[in-house]
Amino acid sequence: MAQILLHGKLHTTNSQYLRSIGCIPEGMDPTSSKRRNGGWRSPQAAIIPNFHLPMRSLEVKNRTSTEDIKSLRLITAIKTPYLPDGRFDLEAYDDLVNMQIEHGAEGVIVGGTTGEGQLMSWDEHIMLIGHTVNCFGASIKVIGNTGSNSTREAIHATEQGFAVGMHAALHINPYYGKTSLEGLVAHFESVLPMGPSIIYNVPSRTGQDIPPRVIHTVSRSSNLAGVKECVGHDRVEQYTKNGIVVWSGNDDQCHDSRWSHGATGVVSVASNLIPGLMRQLMFECENPSLNARLMPLIEWLFHEPNPIGLNTALAQLGVVRPVFRLPYVQLPLAKRVEFVNLVKEIGRENFVGEKDVQVLDDDDFILVGRY
Repeated sequence: MAQILLHGKLHTTNSQYLRSIGCIPEGMDPTSSKRRNGGWRSPQAAIIPNFHLPMRSLEVKNRTSTEDIKSLRLITAIKTPYLPDGRFDLEAYDDLVNMQIEHGAEGVIVGGTTGEGQLMSWDEHIMLIGHTVNCFGASIKVIGNTGSNSTREAIHATEQGFAVGMHAALHINPYYGKTSLEGLVAHFESVLPMGPSIIYNVPSRTGQDIPPRVIHTVSRSSNLAGVKECVGHDRVEQYTKNGIVVWSGNDDQCHDSRWSHGATGVVSVASNLIPGLMRQLMFECENPSLNARLMPLIEWLFHEPNPIGLNTALAQLGVVRPVFRLPYVQLPLAKRVEFVNLVKEIGRENFVGEKDVQVLDDDDFILVGRY
């Protein structure tokens, strides 16, 4: 019999068993750390490769196909609501997702910029992805934002996201500590093998454009569902002409991108508020009059960096508590009044929730720095 160290404890086991799993080479004395020829070798019995690791990305899993993701036209970058102490308000979150499903959204981005994934711990992030899959995965595609500026973090988070059942991953290019174009390719090629993925290009936030030659290089992967593109119509058209699926990342451009430049659909912020009208823009037909009608609301939403406008709007509609995780704060009073007028012009019935829209006072908002 031989003793091995596993997880900090000594276990007695049969040396024949250890040889069968490759921990003791043939001809080696299990009670000694020396070869028969006298040369020292590192003890191997304490290591069973990948024994303690979660299911690896190349193992067979029951997943949504990349083609299913490619067909989505309306994907909502879903808001994450909070309780007064800064924790997730899952009851309000579930209501928000249900409203998206009821009004025809086909997918949700969980923990994206709009959902404030940048303000979450990874534990919170993966929990919310798993919760969304568990509650709504049969009715809507769940796309987890598991991208990072650290390739190691992106790999680990994406493995966890797929392990809890997400249908696809959203991947940003490395921000702040920017890399070379070769580094961008290497980064995406490290995460794409794990499952269906959307690459997100938003230079205004990352400080670095993902040029077409990077996308064309990584598009050789069968797991690339497409690109969420924020650069504009010309870039959208350049990809669609080459068979690469594109979702507009700009609500103000999505109508024209969809009907004039070949975009498949939109990843939308505005659909948090008006999912039915955004579905009309993406599904029914070209509708410039509806697009023009919604433009003042969309411009209002992005007066300050997203998600400040959306958080303020949903609070005034009474569908989330007026709680902000810092550094986000509510829009000023004049903009809050303006939103109420926009709701009346477009029609309260077109917005989520059932309460009357109201102008909230500054004292109504709760700003949370530690949570």
